Formats: sequence, structure tokens, C-alpha cells
Amino acid sequence: MLSNVRFGPAGNPLGYRGETVNVCNYIHRRGLDAYEYQATYGVRISKQSALKLKKNSKVNDVRISMHAPYYINLSSNKEDVIERSIQRLIQSAKAAEWMDAYRIVFHPGFYTKYTPKDAMVKLHGAVNILNEKLSSIGVSNYTFAPETTGKKSQLGSLEEIIEICRTHENFTPTIDFAHLHARSGGGIKNKEDYRIIFEKLENELGLKSIHSHFTSIEFTDKGERRHHALFEDDYGPPLEPLLEEIAEVGWNVTVICETPRLDEDALVMQKIYNNIIKN
Repeated sequence: MLSNVRFGPAGNPLGYRGETVNVCNYIHRRGLDAYEYQATYGVRISKQSALKLKKNSKVNDVRISMHAPYYINLSSNKEDVIERSIQRLIQSAKAAEWMDAYRIVFHPGFYTKYTPKDAMVKLHGAVNILNEKLSSIGVSNYTFAPETTGKKSQLGSLEEIIEICRTHENFTPTIDFAHLHARSGGGIKNKEDYRIIFEKLENELGLKSIHSHFTSIEFTDKGERRHHALFEDDYGPPLEPLLEEIAEVGWNVTVICETPRLDEDALVMQKIYNNIIKN
């Protein structure tokens, strides 16, 4: 039996001009089946609109995830920053429950003045407070999905994301393959490099499914610099070996396209994947 592999854009498709609550109609007509709602500059969707989006996604069989605000730093050396970050994640969890988003993607934080180990201790304490507050207000239908990050100043290596998800309930990774590529200075070169990532996730977290992001990416010695369209110049990481590994490993995988071409490149990914599984 084939695994359930879905493709879709990070945010509203380029050609879509309607209301977000109806965006899944357009995504479905395009032949895609995933959508990441962008709350990157704040959670501004009302409960009424979120419920409409949920209904629209169910009718069209489009899997929804949410990207929480960028302004989150659970490892900050400033307590007010951590407090605001927790509040933004609470707002995200409420909205995700309304729209039935199966993952809440977020960037965990920065090292700032801390060592990576100390930054992680700070983050664990913040997550404990977050979970306590969500429990106290009766929000329970959520899955936070901390994302592997692309800058070396950010908390979010593959090992760190695994530790976070191993430690806390209702947490599972978002694997941004481009970020891992940029963070490692171009370390993803072939299918074996992707296989190592999947094996690590299975061995350490027991996973057989993942939420993921993909784009071509430009980087410097500090890590991520800029997203690019697929096959633009020689920017990596390589796409086809990833899709081959996804087909071979047999996991349920959602691939969210984060290139500037969004749905256009999501369709390219989907077409290449479909050709792989036909052969």
C-alpha cells in the first residue's frame, strides 16, 4: 500500500485572490492536497473564519498546518520575550484547534548569550509553562511542530529538535530540509544523506510520518540567507533524491513548498514524485 504523501504551498497560492477561508477550493482544483496557513506576523484569524477554513479543508481533502508567528524565542535571556512567545503559541494553539490544523510549526528560539545546552534548558522550562497554561484553559487538540532552523545562531539543529520532541508530549518535528542543508554548509548531497535523516527520526522518535518543508536555498557561513525557486542556478538541496527516499521509505509525509513560486513549485514536486512511484 502506498504511503500518504501530500504537497501544498506555504500560504495562499500565487494566483489566488479570494478569501483565505475558501482557499482550499483553489488548492484542490490545482491538484494539491496540503496547505500551511501563515500566522507568521501574528495570529489574526477569528474563530468564525477558522471554522470556515476547517470546513473548506474537509470538503476538499486538504490537510492544514499552521505556521506560528516568527516572533517566538523560547530560549531568550529576557523573561518578557519568553512570556510573549508563550502567549503567541497559546494563541496559535487556540486557532489551530478551531481550524483543525494538524501541526503548529514554529521556530524554537536563538542561543543569544547562552551555550546551546543552556539555551535548551531555558526552552524546556518555557515549554513546561506553555503546556501548563494550555491545560488550564482547556486547549488540548494541538500538536506543536518545532522546525529545524537554517541559521547557526538559532536553536534548531536536527538533534535539538529531536530532543525537544522526545521530552515533551504533543510535540513532533517539522523537518525543513533546506534549513538542514544551509545549517550544515551544503551537507545534503544525495539520497543517502536524506536516508540518514529519516533513520535518525525513526530510531530516536519512532516516527513513520513527518511534516516537512522544502525550498532551494542560498546560504553563507552563518547559514540560511534566501529562498529560491526550484532549479534556480545551482542552489540545493537536491529535490529528486528526497522524493525517491520518501517513495522508498514508505512514510506518510506532508511536503510544504516554501519557494517563491509556492503552488507552482509544489505541483512540480508532486509531478516528479508521481513519476517516481509509477516507475
